[in-house]
Amino acid sequence: MNKQSATHISTSRTAALLLKFLGSMNLAISLLIALSIAAIIGTVLQQNQPYTDYIIKFGPFWFEVFNQMGLYDVYSSAWFLFILSFLVLSTSTCIYRNAPNMLREMREYRQNIQLETLENYANSHSWQITQSVDEIQHVIQKIFPHNGYSTRLKEGDGFTLIAGMRGAGSRMGYIFTHLAIVLICIGGLIDGNAILKAKETFGQLTAETRNIPANEVPSGSRLGVDNLSFRGSVSIPEGSQSDVLFINYKDGYLVQELPFSVQVKDFRIEHYSSGQPKSFESDLVIHDERLDEPLEKTISVNYPLIYDGYSIYQASFSDGGSELELLAWPLKGVNKPPKKIEAIVGNDLQLNLFKQPWILETSDFRLFNINPSEDPAEKFKNAGPSVQFKMRDKTGEAKEFLNYMVPVEREGFHYYLSGVRSSPDEEFRYLYVPVDDAGSIKRFMNYLAALSDEALLREIVVNENFTGTSGTPFQEVAQFNEAMIRLTGLFIENGMNAVIGHIEDTVPAAKREEVTQLYMRVLQQMLGAVYIDVLKKEGVDVSLGVDEEKAVFFDAASAAIGAIGHYGSPVYFQLSSFVHHQASGLQIAKAPGKNLVYPSCAMLILGVFLMFYAPQQRLWAHLEPVDGGVRLVFAGHAIRDKLGFEKQYKKIQAQFDRVLTS
Repeated sequence: MNKQSATHISTSRTAALLLKFLGSMNLAISLLIALSIAAIIGTVLQQNQPYTDYIIKFGPFWFEVFNQMGLYDVYSSAWFLFILSFLVLSTSTCIYRNAPNMLREMREYRQNIQLETLENYANSHSWQITQSVDEIQHVIQKIFPHNGYSTRLKEGDGFTLIAGMRGAGSRMGYIFTHLAIVLICIGGLIDGNAILKAKETFGQLTAETRNIPANEVPSGSRLGVDNLSFRGSVSIPEGSQSDVLFINYKDGYLVQELPFSVQVKDFRIEHYSSGQPKSFESDLVIHDERLDEPLEKTISVNYPLIYDGYSIYQASFSDGGSELELLAWPLKGVNKPPKKIEAIVGNDLQLNLFKQPWILETSDFRLFNINPSEDPAEKFKNAGPSVQFKMRDKTGEAKEFLNYMVPVEREGFHYYLSGVRSSPDEEFRYLYVPVDDAGSIKRFMNYLAALSDEALLREIVVNENFTGTSGTPFQEVAQFNEAMIRLTGLFIENGMNAVIGHIEDTVPAAKREEVTQLYMRVLQQMLGAVYIDVLKKEGVDVSLGVDEEKAVFFDAASAAIGAIGHYGSPVYFQLSSFVHHQASGLQIAKAPGKNLVYPSCAMLILGVFLMFYAPQQRLWAHLEPVDGGVRLVFAGHAIRDKLGFEKQYKKIQAQFDRVLTS
């Protein structure tokens, strides 16, 4: 054997081993298990959410671990697509290796089988019959088809063999099953953003992370209308239209262009009596130059619009740029009337407050806010409209606010509610601003302004007789009064924490407890005196003291003022009126792979049915003339459902006994 021949043999053996490995059952099962695990992850872990949501949920460490594993977009991850591709290769190899033999076996009646083999089958029986071969042959060719077996006749040297077979389609079941798996996987590859992964690998695609208009997104973050498959979303206000949508991708987004534009003509939402959304739908208009006239269709949840291979779903709803009127109440300085500010949700507004630049970023307006009810008779209650916004200072630092338009009830008293937080991963901390007898915020703002009026404070400390000055570090009443004014200023600036901090910095440790009790008592008197002055200026008769409602207001207002130092905004925005505009949240998908997946699933079901419920079964009748008649050997064989086949064999054997031996 020369060297060239040896090399050829070695190559052939390697190829044979590779084909055997790729077409092995163990490899296919391993790949299917891996895909099953991926499917579980993709079901349990919500996919394609903004990265900030995952950071909040898992924390920075586990977020990065899961990100490196590609768990936030499992079905488009490189390892999932690789497993899917490898399964296509493995299953295709299996079809290549076995399909020709199976197709041949479907047509093969095994007429060359030996008599000895038939006699050794578990299902085998023989008769000695006096009738002629032709008569017996005629009976056999009646009984076999009667039981669903097609037959083939072979005349041999001194014998006749009749072979019967049914369930030949079980072999087609094997082919259908494996071919369906290949087609389903190919459909998954088409719809699994394999092309996007390839573009990203070659540096042709990058996620856009900036919050910029769609028409300013660079070409490296845009996908053309030739993109095979995608699933993205877009929020379109009533009366507006869009010819792009946005795909969440890694830590940013991609802009997907559409060959048509979608207009939201009208958006409607129905609510339950509690205020919770019941149903919502959109009247859409498709504008396409290929159409003679625009296409109009109403969609709702679970009833999408299918157009030109694109599926348009009603997914959500949001604010569509509501027009808001806000009253900006100053939280420091002298008493001033609130300034009216007009804002549009989604637009930023430049403000100049107390000679400092601020940016008001309104992000959302809600007409309904459904919260758990304190009333046992009602599960939920509607807290009314609210506006969500950020206040960004000149350094770029921002705090987020959630202000309710209608006062909410808490322990029998009503408050304007304002939530504040420093980052999205925090819960809102609420400032409760009490309302006065008229349901207004004016008394609170007058009280806050009075506490900031130094002239008024000096007048009060002179006219009021604050008790308990003995034993303090102040030797003169004037010095003590100045301390009370400074103390009030500290309280307004940062609440009780500022007062306690001042005591710790200025009072010896031995006297801190005594001075703290004194300061708290006198500060309470100071706050009360200012509050009484505010009531007098309102025209309230306080000669006999204040009633319980006004006393509760005083306590709540003092607590709110003590918290303003941490509020983070120089003004309190009160939502006074609005013109509500809604936006329809649409999800648009193009999935050509489903055209392979759906029929392939039907093929898979058919294949499994043929494999397990129509198994291949074979019968043979061997006729051989002997002295005194004919010897008939009747045998049968089946690979699957041997118990069921044995019953079938016994039934046919009984038919032979009844016809041939009677």
